[in-house]
This record gives sequence, C-alpha cells and structure tokens, in this order.
Amino acid sequence: MAPLLESVMDEASDPYDLFDVWYAEAKASEPADPNAMTLATTTPDGFPSVRVVLLKGLDRRGFVFYTNLDSRKGLELKANPRAALCFHWKSLKRQVRIEGPVSMVTDAEADAYFAGRPRDSRIGAWASDQSRPLDARSTFEARIREYDAKFPGETVPRPPFWSGFRVTPTRIEFWQDREFRLHDRLIFTAERDGWTTQRLYP
Repeated sequence: MAPLLESVMDEASDPYDLFDVWYAEAKASEPADPNAMTLATTTPDGFPSVRVVLLKGLDRRGFVFYTNLDSRKGLELKANPRAALCFHWKSLKRQVRIEGPVSMVTDAEADAYFAGRPRDSRIGAWASDQSRPLDARSTFEARIREYDAKFPGETVPRPPFWSGFRVTPTRIEFWQDREFRLHDRLIFTAERDGWTTQRLYP
C-alpha cells in the first residue's frame, strides 16, 4: 500500500473523502464484511464494552448502525451517548479509528432501512429479546414462529424498540502498516471551522 505522504495532509482536508477512498478499496479487497467495525461503549461502572457491528449508513453527519435499543449496547449508549469505532481491513493492512458523540437516527431513516432487510431478519428483530437470558434455543425458535404467524406476508413493521445510532466524529485517525512497524498515522480533529490534520509517531 502507498504510504500516507505529506501531500495527503493538504489534499485530504475532509476525512470523509479519505475514508470514502479507503472504504471503496476495502470493498474490493476485503474477503468478507468490509463494513464490519468494532464499537466501544461504556458500562455504567466505567468499564469498556466492545463488540463488532456493521456500518449501515454513512454521510457527512456520521457513521450509522442499527440495533435493538434495549440491547446492552443500546442501553449503554442511552446512558452515555459517546462511542468509538474501529475498522480493520487486514487485506489492506489499514485501520481507521473514530471517536465522537452518538445520536439516534430519525424514525424515517430507521423505517426505510428496516423495510429493506430480508423478511426473516425483520421477524428476528421482533423475536429476539436481545442481550436477555435465554433458557434454550427452542424458546427463541418458538418466538420466531410466533411472530412469523403474527406478520404473514411481506409487511413486517419496525419494532418500536429497534432503531439506529449515528456516531458523529470529533476525531478520525487513519493508520497504514509499513515495514518494520514504522507505520503511518494521520489524525483529523473536528474544529468549528472544519478539520485540522496532524501526523502522529507510530
């Protein structure tokens, strides 16, 4: 991969532009789930809480993923609406780290995304009491059958407890592997009038 040359700091004044380039290359190179990103939240007692989710929306407002609002991550984000994301594209030897406040997407956005999901996924959203104890797989399968019967056909409404979150970046760091661990790191920090850029020691 080409290094993050000094000229990049002048040319990529908006980190979204650089992310778009890297993300397009990841889609072409990464064997599975180039939209996979690690999401870090915080527990009520201050411990980090981490899992992998999928990027489902991206524009200049931020990075969007969807979930059950009563899941562990949903409750943690309601209590402390700040998060960090990390994309790692092993095939490209690249990483992007994102930090920022979190907000809910609009109902219209959530409805539009939910309507485009496969029917079985929409049924699953109703059937899964996400992050709650489950006594047996058979119990979950029974709930799937229950909601499958409740919503015959293709019309499955979005559950009121299911929506999306948007992480609006205040910091985005791009990391590129180089030989002998002499990596390239470039960080963008949001300011009132735009973004500032700074190289970091590896």
